[in-house]
Amino acid sequence: MHQLWLIPLLPLAGFAINGLFGRRLAKPVINAVAVGSVLLSFLWVLKTLSALGVFGGGESVLEQAYQEHYFTWIQSGSLNIGVDFAIDRLTAVMLMIVTGIGSLIHIYAVGYMAHEGGYYRFFAYLNLFMFFMLTLVLGANFLLLFVGWEGVGLCSYLLIGFYFLEKFATDAGNKAFIVNRIGDFGFSLAVFLIAMHFGSLDFGTVFGKVKDMPVESSAGWMTAIALLLFVGAAGKSAQIPLYVWLPDAMAGPTPVSALIHAATMVTAGVYMVARSSEIFLHAHGALEVVAIVGLATAFFAATMGLAQTDIKKVYAYSTVSQLGYMFLGLGSGAFSAGIFHVMTHAFFKALLFLGAGSVIHAMSGEQDLGKMGGLKKYTPITFATLLCASVAIAGIPPFSGYHSKDAILAAAYEFAPWMYWVGVVTAGMTAFYVFRAFFLAFFGEPRWKKAGHDKHEHGKHGHGHGEPHESPASMWIPLAVLAILSLVGGYINIPKWLEPMFKLHEEAPGTEWTVYVSVAAGVIGIALAALFYLVSPGIPEGLARTFSTPYRWIYNKYFVDEFYDALVVNPTVDGSRSLLWRVVDAGCIDGAVNGVGKTARAVGGILKRMQSGSIRSYAAWVVLGSIIVITAMSMAGGGK
Repeated sequence: MHQLWLIPLLPLAGFAINGLFGRRLAKPVINAVAVGSVLLSFLWVLKTLSALGVFGGGESVLEQAYQEHYFTWIQSGSLNIGVDFAIDRLTAVMLMIVTGIGSLIHIYAVGYMAHEGGYYRFFAYLNLFMFFMLTLVLGANFLLLFVGWEGVGLCSYLLIGFYFLEKFATDAGNKAFIVNRIGDFGFSLAVFLIAMHFGSLDFGTVFGKVKDMPVESSAGWMTAIALLLFVGAAGKSAQIPLYVWLPDAMAGPTPVSALIHAATMVTAGVYMVARSSEIFLHAHGALEVVAIVGLATAFFAATMGLAQTDIKKVYAYSTVSQLGYMFLGLGSGAFSAGIFHVMTHAFFKALLFLGAGSVIHAMSGEQDLGKMGGLKKYTPITFATLLCASVAIAGIPPFSGYHSKDAILAAAYEFAPWMYWVGVVTAGMTAFYVFRAFFLAFFGEPRWKKAGHDKHEHGKHGHGHGEPHESPASMWIPLAVLAILSLVGGYINIPKWLEPMFKLHEEAPGTEWTVYVSVAAGVIGIALAALFYLVSPGIPEGLARTFSTPYRWIYNKYFVDEFYDALVVNPTVDGSRSLLWRVVDAGCIDGAVNGVGKTARAVGGILKRMQSGSIRSYAAWVVLGSIIVITAMSMAGGGK
């Protein structure tokens, strides 16, 4: 056995040590436990994959999943659910992403969180997050996957609401938790249907039975399972209409944003759909829904990113949009391309968020792009690394985003040409808003000299500085590593590696011009951003005035949050107060309880008069009782 259980157990041990004893430990010890546990997990992944021959390049490597059984968890009739971990090609990719990028984010957090309160608590939560995500990835059945799925939801609540003294943070944590519960309800129903129809929740058993079944020509229970699984994925991976929690997740510290958005939680839905590819391929209607929802999410989130002024919010809507790209790939049948984009996105999106954190650190907490500018000479390393990330996400060759994004767009063209063209427009908008943020932060006049440094994150870097400054080595070294990965990561041939898993489902696109068009869209987006924010900075204001109504809608994110408040939140709160509280709780429940008390008190008030302490009164009661008894007996006797 390769002791797969050690991979998630090491971060769990880090959580336990820092969570229980961190208050009494010095920061270097907390760092060693938190970072060391994740690094050890990464090294154990490398050791395990090496032992399985993954790095040897053999053709037969992981043709079948390697599985370890530890104990039986649930036994009910013919349903047997074990605590089983397994590794196949898809799992290997996800393990490298989660532990590798997670390790870099932990190292970065040591420098970023150096002046924060609740230091040990933060790293304990971060380690617990890693444990649940690794459990999700390694689980060999739907129920164990669901345990990790719910666990990362819990940890997202804890980390997004880390600054719990601030209402905006607790509201954001609650929002993430509640919206994800909506998606998870759909996922849990899908798990029940799978158990009912297949008599098992083990991946091997379920997918083996699905392979032998005919493809549904119309909507049936296979389509129902696929759509319910996708409801869960839409919640966890922030797709329309359940994406609204992800931008608010910026309330947490920046390393949390990087971990959630790049390497862990939001990719869980993409992983789950790819894992369940056999089910989706037998329900073509559901597959089309995945593609359409993914494309719609990619497009609309990109438009929202065009006008955001908070640097983290720009990258947050970028994450929603890029997740839409991943689902477009999955829905087009290009499962390996979707997972390929998960990997490259982990590189450049972690770099974007950590780079944004470095900018915020340099600005002593400022997040507003309108109060930045001219940072190039103050933060040269952050400037260079963020440039790598921006070019990568724009899809410019040879950076990583070019390889995976264009693989998805080419597959979309084969699936439905109109989807390709919408995807190209989205790619152009992505390049525009990312470079808009880049130019506003690093070029132009230093607007921070006039505006001062507002602190948007509670307590962040409270030491304060006169001028922007470069981040410490613990922060810029992870940036440099991610910049290298953003440059060369596209040459890691993940589609070829995953081909044995999806070889029956994918066809190599036969068009080359689609690649040139999508690259041209990215170049045009960058050029327009340079024109608007470097050459003629007055153009954006003029366009905003000319197209005031569309601009207002985009700036306010189409008022979706306000719509949800009016349609769902406020009626729920008002109904709870007026009906559930005043009528049901206060009127019925409290009324019944209080009524019993009042009745008992009234009866007692009557009966207590019998206990007067007067012998004459007691004698009168005895005589009265005797008369009543004798009368009753006489009437009974007369009746006979």
